[in-house]
Amino acid sequence: IIMADQTEKAYQKQPTIFQNKKVVGGVAIKRKDGRFVRNVGLGFKTPREAVDGTYIDKKCPFTGNVSIRGRLLTGVVASMKMKRTIVIRRDYLHYIKKYNRFEKRHKNLSAHMSPCFR
Repeated sequence: IIMADQTEKAYQKQPTIFQNKKVVGGVAIKRKDGRFVRNVGLGFKTPREAVDGTYIDKKCPFTGNVSIRGRLLTGVVASMKMKRTIVIRRDYLHYIKKYNRFEKRHKNLSAHMSPCFR
């Protein structure tokens, strides 16, 4: 089995995977791939990096312990300076009744970005 990238002070592992050998009757049992990957549904295909990668991310919808729920928001990536966090810019139009026109506005939104999307 391939060891996960250990870059943090705490040992990084997937909580659903048992990492030791299981012995039954003095014989070690062979196990398949030691990586937990999930199909999140909603038309999203699981990225190849999530299946084959070695990263550990508890907030990843494919390999972690979060579910996709609520509204799906779209925007443009404004910044990727933080570790596993991106800033998304959402542009929209706001109507001004007095002038019968729209003005451009935007909101910045922080979002988690799993390493499988890099």
